[in-house]
Amino acid sequence: MPKILIVGGGYAGFYTAWKLEKWLRAGEAEVTVVDPLPYMTYQPFLPEVAAGSIEARHAVTSQRRHLKKTSVITAKVTKIDHASKTATITPELGEPWEFEYDVVVVTGGAVSRTFPIPGIADNAIGLKTIEEAVAIRDRLVSNFDRAASLPAGPERERLLTVTVVGGGFAGIEVFAELRSFASSLLEYYPQLTFDETHFHLIEAMGRIMPEVSLETSHWVIKHLAQRGAEIHLDTQLTSAQDGRIELSTGESFESDLIVWTAGVMANPAIVRTSDLPVEERGRIKTRADLRVGDDEEFIADAWAAGDISAVPDLSGGGVGGYCVPNAQHAVRQGKLLAKNIVAVLRGEEPKQYFHKNLGAVAGLGIGSGVFQSGKLAIKGLLAWFAHRGYHGLAMPSWERKFRVFWGWWNNFWLGRDIVALEAVQNPRAQFELFAARPKPPAAEAPAPAAPAAAKAAKPAEKEPVAAK
Repeated sequence: MPKILIVGGGYAGFYTAWKLEKWLRAGEAEVTVVDPLPYMTYQPFLPEVAAGSIEARHAVTSQRRHLKKTSVITAKVTKIDHASKTATITPELGEPWEFEYDVVVVTGGAVSRTFPIPGIADNAIGLKTIEEAVAIRDRLVSNFDRAASLPAGPERERLLTVTVVGGGFAGIEVFAELRSFASSLLEYYPQLTFDETHFHLIEAMGRIMPEVSLETSHWVIKHLAQRGAEIHLDTQLTSAQDGRIELSTGESFESDLIVWTAGVMANPAIVRTSDLPVEERGRIKTRADLRVGDDEEFIADAWAAGDISAVPDLSGGGVGGYCVPNAQHAVRQGKLLAKNIVAVLRGEEPKQYFHKNLGAVAGLGIGSGVFQSGKLAIKGLLAWFAHRGYHGLAMPSWERKFRVFWGWWNNFWLGRDIVALEAVQNPRAQFELFAARPKPPAAEAPAPAAPAAAKAAKPAEKEPVAAK
């Protein structure tokens, strides 16, 4: 059987394997997915995970549970040599080995793109993984706990100051969700006041959320300002050293929680270790039919999709002529990719990817959202329901859909869970503190005293002569 290797188990990779299981005949091909993580993360839910509205495990989908006919390998692909059709698989434990394949599908996704701003690498946290979303939530709640035990003053306000860098959809959503979450937390902390909580969003451009109209983006800014959040437009972050935020406008303030959402880039760990062609922005060159290559020629048996690929946007709505890196494209590309692979295996021609963006929807905290489709803009509660309905139904598998909707239903009656488990990031600390340890070896015994006979053998010391 032909061996199909899928590098990356995110949106595009997961959906490619999922649909291949559905469309491949028995014995037609053998599918293997390799990813360092054993689950797919539904990234549109990360802001709600950070705000405690969704349980973290419900925002991910287990590969082994839902890919029943696919071989799942939890490891990294550290090299792709398509000339010899081999990939180097490096597990967390054990030695790397060579995997021979017939067809390779590169869907390694993207990682946070940062700039050499002092303090960012040491103090900021991204929002690309479920672990980062959980850490943001736990940090915010733990900071409220710490601040409540301090007297009013600069240190308390530093703990209650949140800074988000980047005014795209991800940045605005996590910014608004955290503002909503912080406001709800104040009910449980009578020592703290609303005026002591500060939320700053920093955007280098002159507007936020380029996917929506300018009028809608202005409404979002005004809406967040009414909720006590401040957005700095045409402003660059110049330093975050030791948590001190310094802006290009000259303004500065202290912030304990810094969230970075200012851009992504194709996964360099995969792109830079393969012999597949790469375009100027570091993405794999991909045709509209999702085969690796360009309009003139393609590389046989090599496919790519998702954030790691530069797929032409035939609808004309992309940036620079290519599909933007988001979930809408990755999911649809993964589904088409599976169909195209099956078609080529059966001697048929693949179809080109075409998707016209029908709209954008964002959640801005409990009971508030924004929806934009063409000139139609919906704001407030109705848009919030549209946001939850769309993403709840888009979550893969009915098992995960049920968990997400059930969690929302419980939160409606019980409120968000405000327990922070920050200690889970260092789970052995408490155990190590009180663990009994072997006593150090006893010190060597002193040398034995000299025998009495030896003392007698020594010449007697002369007694001092008395003065006459």
